[in-house]
Amino acid sequence: MHSSVGVRQVRDTLPGKLPSGDLHVIQPSERQTAAVRFRRIIALCEVIADLLTITAAVSLGYAIYNAFGLGKHVYYPAKAVVALAFVFAIVMVLMLDRVGAYRRGNSLLRVRETEQVLRVSTGAFLMVFAVSFFSNFLFSRWLLVLCLNLVPLLLFVQKNLTYSLIRSLHSRGYGNEKVLIYGSGYTGRRVFSVLRRSPKLGLEPVVFVDDDPSKAGTVVFETGYERRSSAPIAPGPLDRNLISRFGVDLVIVAIPSIGLEKFVRTIEEALVANARISFVPSHLLPSDPWVDYQDIDGVLLASFGRTSRVGYDILKRICDFAGSLLLMVVGLPIFLLLALIIRLDSSGPILFRQERVGHNGELFKMFKFRTMHASAPAYEYSPRASDDSRITRVGRFLRRTSLDELPQLLNVLQGKMSLVGPRPEMPFIAEQYTARQAQRLQVKPGLTGLWQLSGDRAFLIHENVEYDLYYIQHRNLFMDLAILLHTSIFAMRGV
Repeated sequence: MHSSVGVRQVRDTLPGKLPSGDLHVIQPSERQTAAVRFRRIIALCEVIADLLTITAAVSLGYAIYNAFGLGKHVYYPAKAVVALAFVFAIVMVLMLDRVGAYRRGNSLLRVRETEQVLRVSTGAFLMVFAVSFFSNFLFSRWLLVLCLNLVPLLLFVQKNLTYSLIRSLHSRGYGNEKVLIYGSGYTGRRVFSVLRRSPKLGLEPVVFVDDDPSKAGTVVFETGYERRSSAPIAPGPLDRNLISRFGVDLVIVAIPSIGLEKFVRTIEEALVANARISFVPSHLLPSDPWVDYQDIDGVLLASFGRTSRVGYDILKRICDFAGSLLLMVVGLPIFLLLALIIRLDSSGPILFRQERVGHNGELFKMFKFRTMHASAPAYEYSPRASDDSRITRVGRFLRRTSLDELPQLLNVLQGKMSLVGPRPEMPFIAEQYTARQAQRLQVKPGLTGLWQLSGDRAFLIHENVEYDLYYIQHRNLFMDLAILLHTSIFAMRGV
């Protein structure tokens, strides 16, 4: 069983008064509930289904092309067709992920989902056409036309079947989250109706809370002719006890005109009750990179933090595994040489193992080459000066060149770390995190990152959290590649 820190502890130390306009400091950490796991499994299944569907559509297109001998028939080996189809499928899935196809908020009628499929399919095939036109690769235009029609058609059919399956699972109670709607006015009623009509979301509104005592005990019905669904109104004010009593997973603030002080207090109560929070923003809400907007069938909901990008996460894990394995194989002679030097320089183990805080506060054992004497305490603030008496002679060289970090490739291979990400922190420091600092735990820690490349590396990690928060909000594969490139050229700078 894994232990964790940095979630409940941070919530228990929320500041009593937050500065006006600085709402992103109260970002909640997503809980590892059954609904969250269900949602992640479904998202992964959607990605896999799209990969298989696109691959099958391209392969079917070639089978039709081959069977009818269309155009100037060009023969391609079957293995090559499937391989290229799968590569094309990966590109399309990344493009779909980029436009938000794997997010939860696609509209009720799924028109947006179909529009995304058509737009991405057209863009992907235009790219293939351009490559084939300007390259020497012989590619049949007939095959391109066939695939251009088959890919979106089969994706449309597959996504409708997937939607029906997810809706059926939610109707049986799998992966649902209980929702409390704060405010029973026009906006709250619209939110209630939209959630009831969007079963794929898995958001089940169970109660309203309203500060107007005259509404307590009444019932709100879904708008429409049938009025099948309803939810009671509980008297306000909204507090942690009320949220816990209804077992709520998500609080939606449906009062666009709510004051800032009341809004912040509502968010604090939700966090203490271990619930996530979304809100219907006012038209005057300023743009904020920490606020994620989601249009659910015409109702705009905002949440603190960005939705995870499934395609990016999957591809990053593949790159982490392949990259760490390759670096370990290529660097094996260096590892053995460093191990020998460490053993000859001072007594003690070659590897230093220390418990660190990873993704969502999960604790794991991090590996490093030992750079300090074996008698040095295992859990203290890291040395800030190269002449620290705890550091060995070889350790000074290893820390200056960052070669002591190389064994963390084992952690990357295990999936506990990534090649790029925030540095993992020691538990006794993470337990003192503010809510703003705890946002570092939203992603896997990394072997290198923006903070490691900065001049502020000489200071404590959590004192310069802006680097990590910027990376979390803007991360993509090209940024990861750029950080790795800068690390290989400029980094290897340590204390």
